[in-house]
Formats: sequence, C-alpha cells, structure tokens
Amino acid sequence: MGNEEAVFFSRVLTELTLSFHIIYATIGVGIPLMIMIAQWVGIKKQDEHYILLARRWTRGFVITVAVGVVTGTAIGLQLSLLWPNFMVLAGNVIALPLFMETFAFFFEAIFLGIYLYTWDRFENQRKHLLLLIPVAIGASFSAVFITIVNAFMNAPQGFDLENGQLVNVSPIVAMFNPAMPTKVAHVLVTAYMTSAFVLAAVGAFRLLKGSNHIYHKKALFLTMKIGLIFSIASAVIGDFSGKYLAKYQPEKLAAAEWHFETEEGAPLILYGVLENEEVKYALKIPFALSILAHSAPNAEVIGLDQFPEDEVPPLYIHYLFDVMVTIGMWMTLLSLVYLVGTWKKWRFTSSRWFHWLIVLGGPLSVLAIEAGWWLDEVGRQPWILRGVMRTKEAATTSGQVDFMLLLFAGLYLILGIGSIVVLMRMFRKNTVEQELSDRAAERSGEAL
Repeated sequence: MGNEEAVFFSRVLTELTLSFHIIYATIGVGIPLMIMIAQWVGIKKQDEHYILLARRWTRGFVITVAVGVVTGTAIGLQLSLLWPNFMVLAGNVIALPLFMETFAFFFEAIFLGIYLYTWDRFENQRKHLLLLIPVAIGASFSAVFITIVNAFMNAPQGFDLENGQLVNVSPIVAMFNPAMPTKVAHVLVTAYMTSAFVLAAVGAFRLLKGSNHIYHKKALFLTMKIGLIFSIASAVIGDFSGKYLAKYQPEKLAAAEWHFETEEGAPLILYGVLENEEVKYALKIPFALSILAHSAPNAEVIGLDQFPEDEVPPLYIHYLFDVMVTIGMWMTLLSLVYLVGTWKKWRFTSSRWFHWLIVLGGPLSVLAIEAGWWLDEVGRQPWILRGVMRTKEAATTSGQVDFMLLLFAGLYLILGIGSIVVLMRMFRKNTVEQELSDRAAERSGEAL
C-alpha cells in the first residue's frame, strides 16, 4: 500500500469512527439533561409519569453510554495509530483537555451508577435528583473538553515551532483558542436539541402504535418544548459561528457558501448545483452572507479567489451546510407548530400524519448532527492542524489500514445492531402500562 492509499484509508476509517461515535456521544451529552428535567418536573408537579419517564430514559441511556465508551476508546486508539505525526506534534500541547475529558467521563459514570441503583432508596425524590447534577455536568464537560481539542485543530495556538521543534508550549493558551467558544456552545446546544427530538420521536412512535397513554403525550410535549428552545439557541450560536469563520477561517466559509469572488454585499447561497464554478438553480438571499459574516449588509466577504488552490476545502461541503441548516429550520418550525397547535387545540397536531413527521424528526436531527461534523472536519482540509500540518503529513505509512477499516466496520455494525436490539427488547418486555400497574400494586401492598 502506497502513502496516498494509507492517507485515504486513514481518513475513511477516522470518518467512519467519528460518524458512528457522534450518534452515541450526542445522546450521551443530551440525555442526562433530559432525565434531570423530567424528574424535576415530576417532583414539582407531583406527577409519577414524569418520574417514570426519567427512570425509563435512564435505563436506555446506560446502553448508549456503554457503546459510546467503546467507540470513544476506538477514536483514542486511532489517533495514535493513524495520525502518529499529529500526535507527536499536538499531543504535547493539547494533552490536558484529552486527560480532562477522561476524568469528566469517570465523574459522570460514578454518579450515574449511584443514581441508577438508588431509585427506591430515597424517600425524598429531591435528594435523589441531586445525584443527576454531576451526571449532567460530567456528560456536558466530556463534550466541552473533546470539542476544545477539535477547536485547537481549527485554530492552533499556545506553542511556537522552531526548526521543527515545539517551544514556548502553553496548554492553557492552546485550550482557550478563538474557535473554542462558538464550537463548544454549538456542540452542547445541538446535542441537547437532538436528544430532545430523538426522545420526541420515540414518544410519537408509541402513540402511533396504539398506546394512547397520557404518559407518552406528556413525554412528547415535554421533549418538543425542550427541542424548540435549543433549536432556537442553536440558530443564534450558528450566527456567531459564521462570524468566527469570517474572521479566522474565511476559506471554510467561502467554500461552504460557494463564494468565489471577494465582494461587498455578498448574497447567501442556499441549495443549487455547481457546474464549472458556476452556481445554478440556487436560492440567493441578497446581502445575507455579508450580514452573517460581519453584521452589515454591505460588508466585504473574502472569497476563494484569495486563497491558493491547494488550500481550498472541498466544495461539496456546501451541500452539508444546506442539509444542516434545512433540517434545523424544519425542526424549529415543526416543534413550534406542535406546541402552538397543542395549546390552541388544533386537531391536526394529534393526527397520525403529524406524528409521523415528529417520528421522522428524530433521524433527521441525527443526520443534521452528522452533516455538521462532516462540514467541520472536511471544511478544515487540507489541514489536520490548520496552517501548521497537512493531513497527508500527519498520516501513518502503514500498509494495514485497509484491513483495520474492515475490522472496525464489523465492530460498529455489531455494536449498532446490538444496541438497537437490546433497547427494543428492554422496553418491549417492560411497557409503561405494565410498570405503572406494578408500581400501583406495590403502593397498595405497602398501604395494607
């Protein structure tokens, strides 16, 4: 296997691993907050349905955490095996958040175990709720620290290179790079949003399957409300992300928007087809790109004409941007219509076809997360460490990467199918109705 093939297969394997891991990582970050909100609402309203909601979500969450640990370990392994030159250079600078991410995960896992196995040992549910705070904090900070590493790859700082040697290394300066605020905020908010819409899809699906229990209706309303809040927040943070790109990574913004010529009053291009650097069938919003980049309709936006051809990211990232933005807008609109319709008692919001739209929103939200990560990673190319090290310079020269790709693909297939089967059997054998009936019988027995 030649060096170019090793680079290609290394990129494919890394993309496969990240694409699979991001599903479980997103759920791992977002679900603890959903559990905490559900239990808090249940305590506040003295409603056992919300308490049960938190309990059932926690059971499913444990399965996804287990898979996330395996895929997260795979990423750490592949960083060393596939990108050894990157780890030699960057490992000395950015090792601190990598270590802190591991610490945050153990912090989360310890309190998750305590929370899970003390359900019936607390007479006061408020005290039991306190155990969820470190779980949610640990989950979110795992995302914070690993996103800081990604932000460093986009905006490296905190070191100097002299004759190929690292000097003046400052891990703290490296962590607090210009990309960190917008990236961390966007990852957290979209994780919460996606988790809410995935749980909403589950609730809508149960209603479609004939379980008209009030439990599922409460779950659906709660998760759609949370999803709307965080989808609006993600749009606001997305605006800040656009301004960051305009200042620090203008080539990524220009490639994502098919902005070829530097100009003032630049339009925002949505959709369309690119033929020989000519954009066809696109929706152009006048001045919108200038507003997104600099908050001024006549501001100058740097185009791809200002960059060497070998530093221009792949132009197909425009389609990834379209997918991410379109799904985000759709889910914001869908959740808003559902909540207003429920409040106004519009009959169509409880119809089968509308519930199917909500069910579809779950996988669509996951697809938006995937598109966002692909946009971020591919949009940084040809750099693995922007302006410092190219991807081809960082990759291994091993001839066994294609075999590794097959092995890991098989592992992810087993993990994906296995987690789905376990989750389905777990909840199919222990329905909401049955669990509520068992708990009522327990309370009746205690009263006697």
